[in-house]
Amino acid sequence: MSIFGALDTSVSGMQAQSSAFTNISDNIANSQTTGYKGVDTNFINYLVQSSPSSNGADSVIARPSYTNTVQGTVTQSTNPLALAISGQGFFNVSEPAASATAGGTTQSFQSQQYYTRAGDFTLNKQGYLVNSAGAYLNAWPIDTATGVVNTSSLAPIQISQATTPPVATSSVSLSASLPTTPATSPVNTQVDIYDSLGNLQQLNLSWTQTGTNQWNLAVYAPGDPGGSTAKAPIANASMTFGSDGTLSALSTTTTNAAASANTAGQPATLTIPANFGNGTQNIALDFGRFGGTAGLTQYAGTSLNLQGASQNGTPPGNFSNLSIDTQGNITVNYNNGFSQAVAQIPIATFDAPDALQNQSGQIYTASQGSGSATINPVGSNGNALVTGSTESSNVDIATQFTNLITAQQAYTANSKVITTAQQLLTTVVNMVQ
Repeated sequence: MSIFGALDTSVSGMQAQSSAFTNISDNIANSQTTGYKGVDTNFINYLVQSSPSSNGADSVIARPSYTNTVQGTVTQSTNPLALAISGQGFFNVSEPAASATAGGTTQSFQSQQYYTRAGDFTLNKQGYLVNSAGAYLNAWPIDTATGVVNTSSLAPIQISQATTPPVATSSVSLSASLPTTPATSPVNTQVDIYDSLGNLQQLNLSWTQTGTNQWNLAVYAPGDPGGSTAKAPIANASMTFGSDGTLSALSTTTTNAAASANTAGQPATLTIPANFGNGTQNIALDFGRFGGTAGLTQYAGTSLNLQGASQNGTPPGNFSNLSIDTQGNITVNYNNGFSQAVAQIPIATFDAPDALQNQSGQIYTASQGSGSATINPVGSNGNALVTGSTESSNVDIATQFTNLITAQQAYTANSKVITTAQQLLTTVVNMVQ
């Protein structure tokens, strides 16, 4: 190797260490950045000439070594919408293409798909889940009518914070035990329901024993308590109980009501019409199953024993909060107790995630080296979703300072070679003068 070759080699060494300094400084600066993945440095030697009898001037270059597969520490967050991935995979996110349209309710997005591990998501004023770097979380929408997840559509999910409309009661489940020897007749109870406008209404149920194990049920409109001075019931039904106290037969003489077939083990329901001034509202009274003990029964006693009554109607509800479970289901909760799953968060995985292309804001794009993303539900590739938590940077400060000292010494050593080579050249020049 000539003196000039030594100069060239040392210069390449200083340039390579400069690249290492850049990576180290990036890592240290982002040691507290959520979801950041550190960059190591690999040094590669290039030989110009090498043989058993001579070795030419070499050079060295630095190449980044990405650590996208190295898990950062998952730490608990005070933000209930924060998410962390335990294991491999990335959140699918989008970047905004332009500012919000007039009115500030919608947002346009770039067609490019991005990926990130930064899960410090919050709900912005437009109803989107956005992390601190400004990336919008993508999810699969859920059909609110059927509960089916549409896995063919992956896009930023906008959460509506509008008032949810009321749901008129269509089913009432009753669990009660009628007495074999009632102290008074009829035996009355009430159940709360909601009409189509979300008003709380009340149905009055009046049972009259007509014989051994025989009862008549009269259903009265809200505000009508039943009895001799009451208006005519909106529905009537007769009931028969077996010797074991379970319901064995149900029928109705009211033409506008319908009773289910008397089949053992099948649901026992009485469907009645109700009109609260907003049109007819059909309500199915669910008494359990014929021959079952979980619904309406007749056991020893002198008074009605009501174990429970539930109905499926709700009043209007205002947006309360958003929740995300460990399966990635996004649920909107309202102050009326109503909850509705609206989207599901999938996880993107790659054959070679360390080959993803880095972008600003802890996001990545797929590259030829990484391959295309595979999108699956949480848990499909052994990963898990940790809610209310974030993944910290995977940078270890102690390791970075050790690398910093090593790089500094190597840089100084290369500069010493240049200084020595310069002295040798000076000696040669002085010899020919």
